[in-house]
Amino acid sequence: MAPELLPPDRQPVIIAARRTPVCRTNGALRTLRAHRLLAPVLRELAALPGIRPADVTDVVIGNAVGGGGNVARLALLEAGLPVSVPGLTVDRQCGSGLDAIVLASGLVAAGGNPLYLAGGVESTSTAPLRAHRNDDGGPKFYRRAQFVPEGFGDPDMGVAAETVAQNFGVGRDRQDGFALLSHQRALAAAGAGHFDDELVALETGAGLVSTDDGPRSGLNAAVMARFPAAFVDGGTVTAGNSCFDADAASAVVITSLKRARDLGVTDGLLVLGSGTAGVEPEVLGIGAAAAARSVLDDAGVTVDELDLVEFNEAFASQTLASLDELGIAAERVNLDGGALALGHAYGASGAVLVTRLFSQARRNGTSGSLALAMISIAGGMGTAALLRYESF
Repeated sequence: MAPELLPPDRQPVIIAARRTPVCRTNGALRTLRAHRLLAPVLRELAALPGIRPADVTDVVIGNAVGGGGNVARLALLEAGLPVSVPGLTVDRQCGSGLDAIVLASGLVAAGGNPLYLAGGVESTSTAPLRAHRNDDGGPKFYRRAQFVPEGFGDPDMGVAAETVAQNFGVGRDRQDGFALLSHQRALAAAGAGHFDDELVALETGAGLVSTDDGPRSGLNAAVMARFPAAFVDGGTVTAGNSCFDADAASAVVITSLKRARDLGVTDGLLVLGSGTAGVEPEVLGIGAAAAARSVLDDAGVTVDELDLVEFNEAFASQTLASLDELGIAAERVNLDGGALALGHAYGASGAVLVTRLFSQARRNGTSGSLALAMISIAGGMGTAALLRYESF
């Protein structure tokens, strides 16, 4: 059984969710900096019936590889929200978008009937070059930030995915099969219009971008088998069963159940709890399993009670290993495809998971459906959120 709800003036509920198309790095969205990716999403959410932009309490946005500053504030002003609305940017790398939503839900639970816009954004195409300053003052460029001290190995993501595959016995055939299913499901979902209501089209100057560009119709088992090992000689992790980097933004409206009712909203995703956990950095990909176990145990919910599960598919190996650890059949997860087909836009990906769950729950229309969003995070961490769809 799911846990009891908080009082209506403190019970967090997500009442709307939107995302941009998810497009490959240096692809269709390559000219849009992060705040220009996010602004149209915020603008559409703030214009929904019953919501006045001036009533937004705060905008909480996750971002991982941006240029610093405060992209939440920059984007909300770009979106035309009043200067009275503040913005907060958070960074837990790949978990940033989900953690932003979790943070906003906690602020709602503190009371006062606030209304937040929360989510994440990443423009990997326009991410700034990074450099440390040498002793002589000159730049020493680096590819990525250091996630853990050198004594922990600080593995690259692909190497860590290979370690997970070896340590947890996830073979090449399973990885390839799961990745292929992700593409097939994403193509089917797009064809059936499952993404239509959640997508915000973007004007790039070269035209309107209104669809994801990742899912590939030409993949089959034979094609997947031809991909060579990508990170470790003789390994099983390939470009075919790994995600690609992407550009995207996604955000939700989160408020109290009382305020949602006052706004005339009739359904939404109640936030029942969240968990964040750390694991050994060498097997960072299983961080989501530890986080999910934490929130499910706290809520007294078993995996068999879950109706919908969204997991960020950075690599098939870590996704399958985490699901095995939790006892969740892979076929139950990411019903419309995941990041292996759609792409991984770092700081936005956790918010995309919640947006996908919102759309799936509404399409299913079953009040009381339990949903889980979870993501593994660089440095050996994971975040998970337990949600329940309700008509009210």
